[in-house]
Amino acid sequence: MNRISTAWLQNISIASLIALIFLSVAWEGWLAPLKPGGSMLIFKVLPLMVPLFGILHGKRYTYQWSSLMILVYFTEGAVRAWSDHGLSQVLASIEVALTVIFFFAAIYYARATGRAH
Repeated sequence: MNRISTAWLQNISIASLIALIFLSVAWEGWLAPLKPGGSMLIFKVLPLMVPLFGILHGKRYTYQWSSLMILVYFTEGAVRAWSDHGLSQVLASIEVALTVIFFFAAIYYARATGRAH
């Protein structure tokens, strides 16, 4: 892959991770929290903040391990898309889409920036 492709994959990873962070805060803060007035599930955003610096700076190792960590959010989104109703179900479906986008962009970025390249 050429340099433009890796930059494109990095930008997709960054955009989907930041979108997932904002979605999680808005979802659990005021859009459709589990309890009126917000819930403690808003803190699920904290693990997403951990890889943010490495993703922003193109650290290959961060892309590798965060592609595995994101699967937890995929699972949560899939379960809530199946079990919740209304706006929460829609937000869960968006969470699933963002995690899938991040997952594939991250693994392809890690592959493109591998030691052989």
